[in-house]
Amino acid sequence: MRSDNNAEKQNAEKDRLRVLIVRLGAMGDVLHAMPAVASLRAQLPECHVGWVIEPRWAPLLMAEEAAPRTPTMPLVDVVHTANARGWARQPLATSTWRAMRGLRRELHEQRYDLAIDLQGAVRSALIGRASGAELAGEAEPRERPARWFFQRRVATRGVHVIEQAAEVVAGATGLTLAPMLPPLPVDCAAERRVAAMLPDAQALVLLHPGAGWGAKRWPAERYGALAAALKSRGYAVVVNCAPGEEALATDVVRSSGGAAQTIATSMIVTSMAELIAMTRRCALVIGGDTGPAHLACALGKPVVGLYGPTDPARNGPWGVPFRVLRHPESRRDHARRSAPEAGLLTIEPEEVLVAVDELLRPQGTTAGRSAVQA
Repeated sequence: MRSDNNAEKQNAEKDRLRVLIVRLGAMGDVLHAMPAVASLRAQLPECHVGWVIEPRWAPLLMAEEAAPRTPTMPLVDVVHTANARGWARQPLATSTWRAMRGLRRELHEQRYDLAIDLQGAVRSALIGRASGAELAGEAEPRERPARWFFQRRVATRGVHVIEQAAEVVAGATGLTLAPMLPPLPVDCAAERRVAAMLPDAQALVLLHPGAGWGAKRWPAERYGALAAALKSRGYAVVVNCAPGEEALATDVVRSSGGAAQTIATSMIVTSMAELIAMTRRCALVIGGDTGPAHLACALGKPVVGLYGPTDPARNGPWGVPFRVLRHPESRRDHARRSAPEAGLLTIEPEEVLVAVDELLRPQGTTAGRSAVQA
């Protein structure tokens, strides 16, 4: 009886934990960290969770008009923004020091018991230590010097980065966690804008031709040929692009059969809130190793991933029905090359169409981790 009481007391104490997550960016990396936090929240529903994030990615955690534990802010209780990139560009500026002191004060006011660095960088570790809480992180972080700031180091064995993040959170909290698809915020204004923007179609396919660097980008003319083929099969196709990728998206639209208006292919540049709303309305998303494709996974949408120099076993689609196309001889290479990787160039639109058919047929909608090799 006493051991049962002790266990109940320990569980109650854990449920009152105040946990700070530090994952500043980028988009895909934040999304990869969220399943671990969703599992933490499911196990400890009363746990107070804060998150430090760069301002541009904050809409992944909260709508513009947000309240904790509502659809507008479903995963965390507090969002702290840190313009870490801007601070790095102006480290001696008065505004930088003022902002850093303000963040430190804000974190201390929350009285966190535990900070968990899911970025593994020196700057994220410094922010975690600035909270005043005990700091935990991966035993072998991305930036090795970051580990010296960790008071608790957690060894990871998972292959996928989502699994690794769950191991870090589990090791830091003493829980057994299985990562789960996270809830994303609902921004009502963005939902209305997107509803007015998108074509009225039951089968909407979203294309994301952009990527972090050129080696990960499938050629625009192949996306265009794919869009034309999808349209001929009755799908409505939208090409989305981030700010700065307008020329790439225009090339996709131009090569999609001549005139975009005649094949009902449109190009939309969205805010983050609008991208979330748009993805919610899609039947399928096609793209490379890029944040919007990872967003589709978080929203439970089927994904066709076009992979070259990055490893889909580590960074690929997770938790949803998907197909990955990747040449067997493609090797992991994070060099920021501008030309598409040679293996990526072997993928043809016809192979992507086969993957689309497999996913959108009724028998192809079971979640799995199968991959189609180009």
